[in-house]
Amino acid sequence: MITENLVQRAEEYVDSGAFFADLSAMVAYPTESTRPQSHLAVKAYLDEMLVPALTGLGCSVAQYANPDSSGGPFLVGTRVESPELPTLLCYGHADVVDGHAGKWSNGRDPWTLTADGDRWYGRGAADNKGQHLVNLAALRLLLAEQGSLGFNLTFLFETGEEIGSPGLAAFAAAHREELRADILIASDGPRLDATTPTLFLGARGGVRLLLDVDLRPDAYHSGNWGGVLRNPATTLAGAIASLVDGHGRIQVPALLPPGLPDQVRDALTGVAVGGSPGDPAPDEGWGEPGLTLAERLYGWNTLEVLSLGSADIDHPVNAIPGRARAALQLRYVAGTEVSRVREAITEHLAARGYPMVDVTVHNSFPASRTPLDDPWVRWAKTTLEQATGNAVAVLPNIGGSLPNHVFTDILGLPTLWLPHSYPGCLQHAPDEHLLGTIAREGIVLAATLFHALGHPSAGLPLPTRIG
Repeated sequence: MITENLVQRAEEYVDSGAFFADLSAMVAYPTESTRPQSHLAVKAYLDEMLVPALTGLGCSVAQYANPDSSGGPFLVGTRVESPELPTLLCYGHADVVDGHAGKWSNGRDPWTLTADGDRWYGRGAADNKGQHLVNLAALRLLLAEQGSLGFNLTFLFETGEEIGSPGLAAFAAAHREELRADILIASDGPRLDATTPTLFLGARGGVRLLLDVDLRPDAYHSGNWGGVLRNPATTLAGAIASLVDGHGRIQVPALLPPGLPDQVRDALTGVAVGGSPGDPAPDEGWGEPGLTLAERLYGWNTLEVLSLGSADIDHPVNAIPGRARAALQLRYVAGTEVSRVREAITEHLAARGYPMVDVTVHNSFPASRTPLDDPWVRWAKTTLEQATGNAVAVLPNIGGSLPNHVFTDILGLPTLWLPHSYPGCLQHAPDEHLLGTIAREGIVLAATLFHALGHPSAGLPLPTRIG
Protein backbone atom coordinates (compact mmCIF):
# COMPACT_ATOMS: atom_id res chain seq x y z
CA MET A 1 0.00 0.00 0.00
CA ILE A 2 1.32 3.46 -0.84
CA THR A 3 2.56 5.59 2.04
CA GLU A 4 0.63 8.41 3.64
CA ASN A 5 3.45 10.71 2.55
CA LEU A 6 2.92 9.80 -1.10
CA VAL A 7 -0.83 10.33 -0.79
CA GLN A 8 -0.19 13.72 0.80
CA ARG A 9 2.25 14.74 -1.95
CA ALA A 10 -0.21 13.66 -4.65
CA GLU A 11 -3.01 15.70 -3.11
CA GLU A 12 -0.75 18.71 -2.55
CA TYR A 13 0.27 18.62 -6.21
CA VAL A 14 -3.36 19.30 -7.12
CA ASP A 15 -4.28 21.54 -4.16
CA SER A 16 -1.25 23.80 -4.70
CA GLY A 17 -2.27 24.61 -8.26
CA ALA A 18 0.74 22.84 -9.78
CA PHE A 19 -1.42 20.29 -11.59
CA PHE A 20 -3.61 23.09 -12.95
CA ALA A 21 -0.52 24.93 -14.21
CA ASP A 22 0.85 21.82 -15.90
CA LEU A 23 -2.49 21.06 -17.54
CA SER A 24 -2.79 24.69 -18.65
CA ALA A 25 0.47 24.36 -20.54
CA MET A 26 -0.78 21.17 -22.22
CA VAL A 27 -4.17 22.57 -23.20
CA ALA A 28 -2.49 25.58 -24.84
CA TYR A 29 -1.34 23.37 -27.74
CA PRO A 30 -4.17 23.14 -30.36
CA THR A 31 -3.43 19.52 -31.26
CA GLU A 32 -6.54 18.99 -33.39
CA SER A 33 -6.04 15.82 -35.42
CA THR A 34 -9.18 16.76 -37.36
CA ARG A 35 -7.20 19.64 -38.91
CA PRO A 36 -4.19 18.65 -41.04
CA GLN A 37 -2.63 22.06 -40.49
CA SER A 38 -2.28 21.29 -36.78
CA HIS A 39 0.67 18.94 -37.33
CA LEU A 40 3.08 21.60 -36.07
CA ALA A 41 1.16 21.90 -32.80
CA VAL A 42 1.12 18.12 -32.46
CA LYS A 43 4.87 17.88 -33.01
CA ALA A 44 5.51 20.72 -30.56
CA TYR A 45 3.32 19.05 -27.93
CA LEU A 46 5.33 15.86 -28.23
CA ASP A 47 8.69 17.63 -28.16
CA GLU A 48 7.96 20.26 -25.53
CA MET A 49 5.54 18.51 -23.17
CA LEU A 50 5.68 14.74 -23.44
CA VAL A 51 9.36 14.13 -24.18
CA PRO A 52 10.45 16.07 -21.07
CA ALA A 53 7.81 14.25 -18.99
CA LEU A 54 9.09 10.87 -20.14
CA THR A 55 12.79 11.66 -19.82
CA GLY A 56 12.00 12.95 -16.33
CA LEU A 57 10.87 9.40 -15.56
CA GLY A 58 14.21 8.06 -16.75
CA CYS A 59 12.81 6.85 -20.06
CA SER A 60 14.65 6.65 -23.33
CA VAL A 61 12.42 8.22 -25.94
CA ALA A 62 11.84 7.54 -29.62
CA GLN A 63 9.49 9.13 -32.13
CA TYR A 64 8.23 7.19 -35.13
CA ALA A 65 6.53 8.16 -38.35
CA ASN A 66 3.08 6.72 -38.87
CA PRO A 67 2.87 3.88 -41.41
CA ASP A 68 -0.47 5.42 -42.44
CA SER A 69 -0.04 8.78 -44.16
CA SER A 70 -3.37 9.98 -42.76
CA GLY A 71 -2.12 9.72 -39.18
CA GLY A 72 0.40 11.54 -37.05
CA PRO A 73 3.58 10.32 -35.34
CA PHE A 74 3.98 7.98 -32.38
CA LEU A 75 6.04 8.56 -29.26
CA VAL A 76 7.41 5.71 -27.13
CA GLY A 77 9.15 6.11 -23.79
CA THR A 78 10.96 3.11 -22.27
CA ARG A 79 12.41 2.62 -18.79
CA VAL A 80 13.99 -0.77 -18.04
CA GLU A 81 14.88 -1.42 -14.40
CA SER A 82 15.46 -5.18 -14.69
CA PRO A 83 14.53 -7.93 -17.15
CA GLU A 84 13.24 -9.90 -14.16
CA LEU A 85 10.60 -7.32 -13.30
CA PRO A 86 7.11 -7.09 -14.80
CA THR A 87 6.58 -4.55 -17.57
CA LEU A 88 3.76 -2.01 -17.58
CA LEU A 89 2.49 -0.54 -20.84
CA CYS A 90 0.72 2.82 -20.53
CA TYR A 91 -1.08 4.64 -23.33
CA GLY A 92 -2.39 8.10 -24.06
CA HIS A 93 -3.29 10.24 -27.04
CA ALA A 94 -1.93 13.69 -27.65
CA ASP A 95 -4.58 14.79 -30.13
CA VAL A 96 -7.93 16.45 -29.47
CA VAL A 97 -11.06 17.08 -31.49
CA ASP A 98 -11.92 20.43 -33.08
CA GLY A 99 -11.73 23.22 -30.53
CA HIS A 100 -15.13 24.73 -31.50
CA ALA A 101 -13.71 28.18 -30.84
CA GLY A 102 -16.40 30.81 -30.33
CA LYS A 103 -18.99 28.27 -29.14
CA TRP A 104 -17.92 27.91 -25.51
CA SER A 105 -19.95 29.44 -22.69
CA ASN A 106 -18.99 32.77 -21.17
CA GLY A 107 -16.55 33.51 -23.96
CA ARG A 108 -14.13 30.80 -22.90
CA ASP A 109 -11.16 30.08 -25.15
CA PRO A 110 -10.76 26.32 -25.76
CA TRP A 111 -6.97 26.65 -25.58
CA THR A 112 -6.91 28.46 -22.23
CA LEU A 113 -7.63 26.36 -19.15
CA THR A 114 -10.14 28.23 -17.00
CA ALA A 115 -11.49 27.23 -13.61
CA ASP A 116 -15.07 27.58 -12.43
CA GLY A 117 -15.17 25.90 -9.05
CA ASP A 118 -14.30 22.23 -9.48
CA ARG A 119 -14.69 22.40 -13.27
CA TRP A 120 -11.56 23.12 -15.29
CA TYR A 121 -12.55 24.04 -18.84
CA GLY A 122 -10.38 23.53 -21.90
CA ARG A 123 -10.11 21.34 -24.98
CA GLY A 124 -8.31 18.17 -24.01
CA ALA A 125 -8.73 18.81 -20.28
CA ALA A 126 -10.62 15.52 -19.98
CA ASP A 127 -9.85 13.87 -23.33
CA ASN A 128 -7.02 13.04 -23.02
CA LYS A 129 -4.40 15.47 -21.75
CA GLY A 130 -5.72 15.68 -18.21
CA GLN A 131 -5.94 11.91 -18.01
CA HIS A 132 -2.43 11.14 -19.18
CA LEU A 133 -1.11 13.95 -16.99
CA VAL A 134 -2.66 12.18 -13.98
CA ASN A 135 -0.78 8.98 -14.83
CA LEU A 136 2.49 10.74 -15.61
CA ALA A 137 2.22 12.59 -12.30
CA ALA A 138 1.51 9.39 -10.37
CA LEU A 139 4.58 7.75 -11.90
CA ARG A 140 6.75 10.79 -11.20
CA LEU A 141 5.65 11.01 -7.56
CA LEU A 142 6.14 7.29 -7.07
CA LEU A 143 9.63 7.44 -8.54
CA ALA A 144 10.56 10.44 -6.38
CA GLU A 145 9.29 8.67 -3.26
CA GLN A 146 11.03 5.35 -3.86
CA GLY A 147 13.93 6.03 -6.21
CA SER A 148 12.65 3.27 -8.48
CA LEU A 149 9.33 2.01 -9.81
CA GLY A 150 9.81 -1.69 -9.15
CA PHE A 151 8.73 -2.50 -12.71
CA ASN A 152 9.70 -1.71 -16.27
CA LEU A 153 7.72 0.99 -18.03
CA THR A 154 6.74 1.56 -21.65
CA PHE A 155 4.57 4.59 -22.41
CA LEU A 156 2.99 4.85 -25.87
CA PHE A 157 1.45 8.05 -27.17
CA GLU A 158 -0.43 8.30 -30.43
CA THR A 159 -1.60 11.47 -32.16
CA GLY A 160 -4.67 10.33 -34.09
CA GLU A 161 -7.09 8.66 -31.68
CA GLU A 162 -9.79 11.22 -32.42
CA ILE A 163 -9.71 10.31 -36.12
CA GLY A 164 -9.85 6.56 -35.57
CA SER A 165 -6.21 5.80 -34.65
CA PRO A 166 -4.93 5.42 -38.22
CA GLY A 167 -1.76 3.34 -38.34
CA LEU A 168 -1.85 2.32 -34.67
CA ALA A 169 -2.59 -1.35 -35.34
CA ALA A 170 0.14 -1.57 -37.99
CA PHE A 171 2.60 0.24 -35.72
CA ALA A 172 1.87 -2.09 -32.82
CA ALA A 173 2.30 -5.15 -35.01
CA ALA A 174 5.63 -3.87 -36.35
CA HIS A 175 6.90 -2.89 -32.87
CA ARG A 176 5.54 -5.87 -30.98
CA GLU A 177 8.83 -6.52 -29.13
CA GLU A 178 9.29 -2.89 -28.14
CA LEU A 179 5.73 -2.81 -26.77
CA ARG A 180 5.94 -6.20 -25.10
CA ALA A 181 4.47 -6.04 -21.58
CA ASP A 182 2.56 -7.93 -18.92
CA ILE A 183 -0.37 -5.55 -18.55
CA LEU A 184 -1.81 -2.36 -20.05
CA ILE A 185 -3.00 0.22 -17.55
CA ALA A 186 -4.29 3.33 -19.29
CA SER A 187 -6.79 6.13 -18.81
CA ASP A 188 -9.39 7.47 -21.23
CA GLY A 189 -13.15 7.73 -21.37
CA PRO A 190 -15.41 8.31 -18.36
CA ARG A 191 -15.95 6.71 -15.00
CA LEU A 192 -19.35 5.24 -14.27
CA ASP A 193 -20.16 8.56 -12.58
CA ALA A 194 -18.32 11.43 -10.96
CA THR A 195 -17.97 9.77 -7.56
CA THR A 196 -17.33 6.08 -8.34
CA PRO A 197 -13.78 4.85 -9.05
CA THR A 198 -14.09 2.65 -12.12
CA LEU A 199 -12.21 0.04 -14.07
CA PHE A 200 -13.36 -0.89 -17.54
CA LEU A 201 -11.93 -3.66 -19.65
CA GLY A 202 -12.57 -2.69 -23.27
CA ALA A 203 -14.81 -0.80 -25.62
CA ARG A 204 -17.76 -1.28 -27.90
CA GLY A 205 -17.00 -1.25 -31.60
CA GLY A 206 -18.67 0.85 -34.25
CA VAL A 207 -19.65 0.70 -37.90
CA ARG A 208 -20.58 3.96 -39.66
CA LEU A 209 -23.17 3.38 -42.39
CA LEU A 210 -24.33 5.74 -45.12
CA LEU A 211 -27.80 5.25 -46.61
CA ASP A 212 -28.39 7.05 -49.90
CA VAL A 213 -31.65 7.22 -51.85
CA ASP A 214 -30.66 9.06 -55.03
CA LEU A 215 -33.66 8.83 -57.37
CA ARG A 216 -33.40 11.78 -59.75
CA PRO A 217 -31.32 14.93 -60.31
CA ASP A 218 -34.23 17.36 -59.99
CA ALA A 219 -37.02 18.18 -57.57
CA TYR A 220 -40.60 18.21 -58.85
CA HIS A 221 -43.68 20.14 -57.73
CA SER A 222 -45.41 18.24 -54.94
CA GLY A 223 -48.87 19.19 -56.20
CA ASN A 224 -48.28 18.22 -59.81
CA TRP A 225 -46.33 15.05 -59.08
CA GLY A 226 -47.26 14.01 -55.53
CA GLY A 227 -48.57 10.44 -55.46
CA VAL A 228 -46.85 9.61 -58.74
CA LEU A 229 -43.15 10.03 -58.01
CA ARG A 230 -41.45 8.09 -55.23
CA ASN A 231 -40.30 10.45 -52.51
CA PRO A 232 -36.71 9.60 -51.46
CA ALA A 233 -37.15 11.15 -48.01
CA THR A 234 -40.26 9.10 -47.30
CA THR A 235 -38.50 6.03 -48.66
CA LEU A 236 -35.48 6.63 -46.47
CA ALA A 237 -37.65 7.14 -43.39
CA GLY A 238 -39.39 3.82 -44.03
CA ALA A 239 -36.10 2.05 -44.67
CA ILE A 240 -34.60 3.30 -41.42
CA ALA A 241 -37.73 2.32 -39.49
CA SER A 242 -37.34 -1.21 -40.81
CA LEU A 243 -33.79 -1.30 -39.38
CA VAL A 244 -34.44 0.33 -36.00
CA ASP A 245 -37.93 1.19 -34.84
CA GLY A 246 -39.15 4.45 -33.34
CA HIS A 247 -38.32 3.18 -29.85
CA GLY A 248 -34.66 2.40 -30.55
CA ARG A 249 -35.07 -1.36 -30.95
CA ILE A 250 -32.95 -3.04 -33.63
CA GLN A 251 -35.11 -4.96 -36.11
CA VAL A 252 -32.37 -6.87 -37.96
CA PRO A 253 -31.24 -10.03 -36.15
CA ALA A 254 -27.85 -9.92 -37.91
CA LEU A 255 -27.08 -6.63 -36.13
CA LEU A 256 -27.63 -8.05 -32.64
CA PRO A 257 -25.09 -9.68 -30.32
CA PRO A 258 -25.39 -13.43 -29.75
CA GLY A 259 -26.67 -12.75 -26.25
CA LEU A 260 -25.81 -11.25 -22.88
CA PRO A 261 -23.21 -13.46 -21.15
CA ASP A 262 -23.92 -14.32 -17.53
CA GLN A 263 -20.59 -12.77 -16.47
CA VAL A 264 -21.54 -9.49 -18.10
CA ARG A 265 -25.04 -9.56 -16.61
CA ASP A 266 -23.60 -10.26 -13.15
CA ALA A 267 -21.01 -7.48 -13.47
CA LEU A 268 -23.71 -4.97 -14.42
CA THR A 269 -26.11 -5.92 -11.65
CA GLY A 270 -26.82 -2.82 -9.60
CA VAL A 271 -24.89 -0.51 -11.92
CA ALA A 272 -26.74 2.81 -12.28
CA VAL A 273 -26.65 4.94 -15.41
CA GLY A 274 -26.75 8.72 -15.19
CA GLY A 275 -27.53 10.81 -12.15
CA SER A 276 -24.41 12.98 -12.11
CA PRO A 277 -24.79 16.76 -12.47
CA GLY A 278 -25.29 17.63 -16.13
CA ASP A 279 -26.27 14.11 -17.17
CA PRO A 280 -29.41 13.77 -19.32
CA ALA A 281 -32.20 11.63 -17.88
CA PRO A 282 -32.51 8.22 -19.59
CA ASP A 283 -35.73 7.92 -21.58
CA GLU A 284 -38.35 5.42 -20.48
CA GLY A 285 -39.29 2.83 -23.10
CA TRP A 286 -36.22 3.39 -25.24
CA GLY A 287 -33.92 0.61 -26.38
CA GLU A 288 -33.95 -3.17 -26.13
CA PRO A 289 -36.81 -4.34 -23.86
CA GLY A 290 -36.06 -6.67 -20.98
CA LEU A 291 -32.63 -5.15 -20.28
CA THR A 292 -31.56 -2.76 -17.56
CA LEU A 293 -30.12 0.62 -18.52
CA ALA A 294 -26.61 -0.62 -17.77
CA GLU A 295 -27.13 -3.75 -19.88
CA ARG A 296 -28.33 -1.65 -22.82
CA LEU A 297 -25.37 0.71 -22.56
CA TYR A 298 -22.53 -1.67 -21.77
CA GLY A 299 -23.76 -5.10 -22.85
CA TRP A 300 -25.87 -4.65 -25.98
CA ASN A 301 -25.84 -3.17 -29.48
CA THR A 302 -27.53 0.01 -30.65
CA LEU A 303 -28.22 1.43 -34.10
CA GLU A 304 -28.22 5.21 -33.98
CA VAL A 305 -29.22 7.73 -36.63
CA LEU A 306 -26.46 10.35 -36.57
CA SER A 307 -27.77 12.60 -39.32
CA LEU A 308 -30.74 12.62 -41.66
CA GLY A 309 -31.52 15.04 -44.45
CA SER A 310 -33.17 15.84 -47.72
CA ALA A 311 -33.51 19.17 -49.56
CA ASP A 312 -33.23 22.30 -47.38
CA ILE A 313 -34.83 21.69 -44.00
CA ASP A 314 -34.65 25.37 -43.04
CA HIS A 315 -36.13 26.66 -46.30
CA PRO A 316 -38.49 23.99 -47.65
CA VAL A 317 -40.28 24.42 -50.95
CA ASN A 318 -43.33 22.61 -52.32
CA ALA A 319 -41.34 20.02 -54.21
CA ILE A 320 -40.53 16.34 -54.00
CA PRO A 321 -36.76 16.15 -53.47
CA GLY A 322 -34.63 13.99 -55.69
CA ARG A 323 -32.32 12.62 -53.02
CA ALA A 324 -32.24 11.78 -49.31
CA ARG A 325 -29.33 10.58 -47.19
CA ALA A 326 -28.66 9.45 -43.66
CA ALA A 327 -25.65 8.44 -41.57
CA LEU A 328 -26.17 5.65 -39.06
CA GLN A 329 -23.87 3.98 -36.61
CA LEU A 330 -23.97 0.48 -35.20
CA ARG A 331 -22.38 0.40 -31.75
CA TYR A 332 -21.67 -3.21 -30.92
CA VAL A 333 -20.18 -5.34 -28.15
CA ALA A 334 -17.50 -8.01 -28.42
CA GLY A 335 -18.85 -11.22 -29.89
CA THR A 336 -20.97 -9.56 -32.57
CA GLU A 337 -20.26 -10.69 -36.13
CA VAL A 338 -19.93 -7.55 -38.25
CA SER A 339 -18.05 -8.74 -41.33
CA ARG A 340 -21.28 -8.78 -43.38
CA VAL A 341 -23.07 -5.76 -41.94
CA ARG A 342 -23.47 -4.00 -45.29
CA GLU A 343 -24.68 -7.16 -47.02
CA ALA A 344 -27.08 -7.98 -44.17
CA ILE A 345 -28.64 -4.51 -44.28
CA THR A 346 -28.85 -4.48 -48.08
CA GLU A 347 -30.57 -7.86 -48.12
CA HIS A 348 -32.93 -6.82 -45.34
CA LEU A 349 -33.94 -3.62 -47.14
CA ALA A 350 -34.41 -5.36 -50.49
CA ALA A 351 -36.66 -7.97 -48.88
CA ARG A 352 -38.85 -5.16 -47.52
CA GLY A 353 -39.20 -3.30 -50.78
CA TYR A 354 -36.29 -0.88 -50.50
CA PRO A 355 -33.76 -2.04 -53.10
CA MET A 356 -33.27 1.58 -54.15
CA VAL A 357 -31.48 2.38 -50.88
CA ASP A 358 -27.73 2.23 -51.42
CA VAL A 359 -25.76 1.11 -48.33
CA THR A 360 -22.07 1.79 -47.84
CA VAL A 361 -19.74 1.37 -44.87
CA HIS A 362 -17.94 4.62 -44.20
CA ASN A 363 -15.60 3.44 -41.44
CA SER A 364 -15.46 0.96 -38.60
CA PHE A 365 -13.54 0.02 -35.49
CA PRO A 366 -13.64 -3.31 -33.67
CA ALA A 367 -15.03 -4.18 -30.26
CA SER A 368 -12.85 -5.91 -27.68
CA ARG A 369 -12.68 -6.62 -23.99
CA THR A 370 -10.52 -8.39 -21.45
CA PRO A 371 -12.50 -11.24 -19.81
CA LEU A 372 -14.13 -10.29 -16.54
CA ASP A 373 -12.59 -13.33 -14.83
CA ASP A 374 -9.03 -12.44 -15.87
CA PRO A 375 -6.74 -12.56 -12.78
CA TRP A 376 -5.48 -9.03 -13.48
CA VAL A 377 -9.03 -7.71 -13.12
CA ARG A 378 -9.41 -9.26 -9.67
CA TRP A 379 -5.93 -8.00 -8.72
CA ALA A 380 -6.70 -4.41 -9.71
CA LYS A 381 -10.16 -4.27 -8.14
CA THR A 382 -8.98 -5.80 -4.87
CA THR A 383 -5.89 -3.58 -4.75
CA LEU A 384 -7.90 -0.38 -5.18
CA GLU A 385 -10.65 -1.39 -2.77
CA GLN A 386 -8.23 -2.47 -0.06
CA ALA A 387 -6.22 0.74 -0.38
CA THR A 388 -9.13 3.20 -0.53
CA GLY A 389 -11.87 1.42 1.39
CA ASN A 390 -14.26 2.34 -1.41
CA ALA A 391 -16.15 0.11 -3.83
CA VAL A 392 -14.77 0.08 -7.38
CA ALA A 393 -17.11 -0.43 -10.32
CA VAL A 394 -15.88 -2.90 -12.95
CA LEU A 395 -17.49 -2.52 -16.39
CA PRO A 396 -16.96 -5.06 -19.18
CA ASN A 397 -16.45 -2.16 -21.58
CA ILE A 398 -17.43 1.45 -22.03
CA GLY A 399 -20.23 2.37 -24.37
CA GLY A 400 -17.90 4.40 -26.56
CA SER A 401 -14.81 3.55 -28.56
CA LEU A 402 -11.11 3.18 -27.85
CA PRO A 403 -8.35 1.28 -29.68
CA ASN A 404 -8.45 -1.44 -27.01
CA HIS A 405 -8.31 -4.16 -29.67
CA VAL A 406 -4.74 -3.14 -30.53
CA PHE A 407 -3.65 -4.17 -27.06
CA THR A 408 -5.82 -7.27 -26.61
CA ASP A 409 -5.79 -8.69 -30.14
CA ILE A 410 -2.41 -7.59 -31.53
CA LEU A 411 -0.22 -7.35 -28.43
CA GLY A 412 -2.10 -10.04 -26.50
CA LEU A 413 -2.37 -8.03 -23.29
CA PRO A 414 -4.95 -7.88 -20.53
CA THR A 415 -6.22 -4.31 -20.44
CA LEU A 416 -7.24 -2.23 -17.43
CA TRP A 417 -8.62 1.24 -18.07
CA LEU A 418 -8.73 3.52 -15.02
CA PRO A 419 -10.59 6.64 -16.23
CA HIS A 420 -10.09 10.04 -14.64
CA SER A 421 -13.16 11.74 -16.10
CA TYR A 422 -16.94 11.37 -15.90
CA PRO A 423 -19.87 11.10 -18.35
CA GLY A 424 -20.86 14.77 -18.08
CA CYS A 425 -17.42 16.19 -18.98
CA LEU A 426 -18.63 17.31 -22.45
CA GLN A 427 -15.63 15.92 -24.28
CA HIS A 428 -15.92 16.46 -28.07
CA ALA A 429 -18.23 19.44 -27.41
CA PRO A 430 -17.84 23.06 -26.31
CA ASP A 431 -17.24 23.40 -22.54
CA GLU A 432 -15.20 20.21 -22.16
CA HIS A 433 -13.93 20.10 -18.59
CA LEU A 434 -12.06 18.05 -16.03
CA LEU A 435 -13.20 17.83 -12.42
CA GLY A 436 -10.42 18.77 -10.04
CA THR A 437 -11.71 16.35 -7.43
CA ILE A 438 -11.41 13.44 -9.86
CA ALA A 439 -7.89 14.48 -10.87
CA ARG A 440 -6.92 14.63 -7.19
CA GLU A 441 -8.34 11.20 -6.45
CA GLY A 442 -7.11 9.82 -9.76
CA ILE A 443 -3.45 10.45 -8.98
CA VAL A 444 -3.81 8.50 -5.73
CA LEU A 445 -5.66 5.64 -7.46
CA ALA A 446 -3.09 5.43 -10.27
CA ALA A 447 -0.19 5.58 -7.81
CA THR A 448 -1.85 2.81 -5.79
CA LEU A 449 -2.01 0.48 -8.78
CA PHE A 450 1.51 1.35 -9.92
CA HIS A 451 2.89 0.83 -6.41
CA ALA A 452 1.17 -2.56 -6.10
CA LEU A 453 2.64 -3.61 -9.44
CA GLY A 454 6.14 -2.81 -8.22
CA HIS A 455 5.69 -4.23 -4.71
CA PRO A 456 3.71 -7.45 -4.95
CA SER A 457 5.15 -8.77 -1.69
CA ALA A 458 3.65 -5.80 0.15
CA GLY A 459 0.15 -6.63 -0.99
CA LEU A 460 -1.54 -8.96 -3.44
CA PRO A 461 0.65 -11.27 -5.50
CA LEU A 462 0.75 -10.43 -9.18
CA PRO A 463 -1.00 -12.69 -11.68
CA THR A 464 1.21 -15.06 -13.65
CA ARG A 465 3.53 -13.16 -15.98
CA ILE A 466 3.47 -13.66 -19.74
CA GLY A 467 7.10 -14.84 -19.61
